[in-house]
Amino acid sequence: MSFSFFRPSRPKTTQEFVKGVKDSLMALDTKTVVEVKALEKALEEVEKNFSTMRCMISGDGEVEPNVDQISQLALEICKEDVIALIIHNLHILGWEARKDLVYCWAILLKQKVGSTYCCVEYVENHFELLDSLVVSYDNKEIALNCGNMLRECVKFPTLAKYILESASFELFFKFVELPNFDVASDAFTTFKDLLTKHGDMVAEYLNIHYDEFFNLYEKLLTSANYVTKRQSVKLLSDFLLEPPNAQIMKRYILEVRYFKVMMMLLKDSSKNIQMTAFHIFKVFVANPNKPPEIKVILSKNHEKLVSLLHNLSGGKGADDEQFEEEKEIIIKEIERVSHLPNPEH
Repeated sequence: MSFSFFRPSRPKTTQEFVKGVKDSLMALDTKTVVEVKALEKALEEVEKNFSTMRCMISGDGEVEPNVDQISQLALEICKEDVIALIIHNLHILGWEARKDLVYCWAILLKQKVGSTYCCVEYVENHFELLDSLVVSYDNKEIALNCGNMLRECVKFPTLAKYILESASFELFFKFVELPNFDVASDAFTTFKDLLTKHGDMVAEYLNIHYDEFFNLYEKLLTSANYVTKRQSVKLLSDFLLEPPNAQIMKRYILEVRYFKVMMMLLKDSSKNIQMTAFHIFKVFVANPNKPPEIKVILSKNHEKLVSLLHNLSGGKGADDEQFEEEKEIIIKEIERVSHLPNPEH
C-alpha cells in the first residue's frame, strides 16, 4: 500500500515527464529556494513525480508496465542528468520520495537499452556519484536508502571495482562500527557484497592492496564490539576460503600476527566466534610450510590449544562429524609440531 497523497498522472510523453522530473529536482536548489513554502511545494512535486515514475515502471494494478516506455525512461534520465540530480538531492527528499526512488533505482540500473545498461554507463562516466552514496552513510536519515542503492550498483563489476579501489572504500571500516546499529549493519552488508560478489576482481584488489586492507581488517577482528567481531570473522572466512583467493590465503597463513589474532578468537567467550575462527585457524596449522615462528607458538601453547579444541564442539549431524574429524587432524598436527626438536629452526 502506498501512503502517497498524490494520484499518479500519465504524462503525454516520456521526454516531457523526465523534463518535469529534472525541473522539480532543480527547484530544490537551496540557493534559489528562498521561502519555506516554495521548498515544500518543490518537494511535493518531486514526490508526485517519483510516485508516477514507480507507476510507470511497475504498473498501477490496472495497467501493465510498458517495456519500451521503461527503456525510453532510462535513456531520458541519463540524457537529462537526472541521476546526478537525484543523488545530490537525496538528503532533502522526504521519506516517501526516497522509498519510491530506491524502488525505481534497482529496476532502472538493470534496464538494458539494446546491448547497454545505459544507467550503469552513466554512473561509469560519473564515478564521483558512487563516492557521494558511500559518504552518505554518515547521514543516518538517508543511510539505508543509499545502502540499498549502493548494493544495486555493486552487482555490476565496473561499479564495484571503482568503489573497491576508491579512497571511499576505507570509510567502510569506520561505518561498520557506527553507533547506530541499523546503519552499521547496513554498511556491513554492503561491505560484504563488495568482497564477495566478484571473486576474481576482489582477489586482484587484495593482491595489490594486501597490507593496507588486512591492517584495517585486523582492527575489525579485534573490535570491542561483539557484533563487529562476529560478522568480521565470518566474512573473512567467507571470502578468504573461496578458490579465487587461494593465493591471498597462502600469503595470509604465513603471517604470525594474523595467526595470533585467530588464536585469540579461538579463545573468545562466544561459541559462534570460536567455531568460525577454527575454520581459519585450521588452515594455519595444516599448512605444510608453516613459518618457524608459528611452529614455536604451537609448541609453546600446545597443551592449552589441545585442551581448548577438545572442548570445542560443533552442531549436530554430518556437519558435526566433519568438524570432529577436522579437529582431530588439527590436534594431531599440533602434537606433532610440539615434539619437533628446536621448532624455531
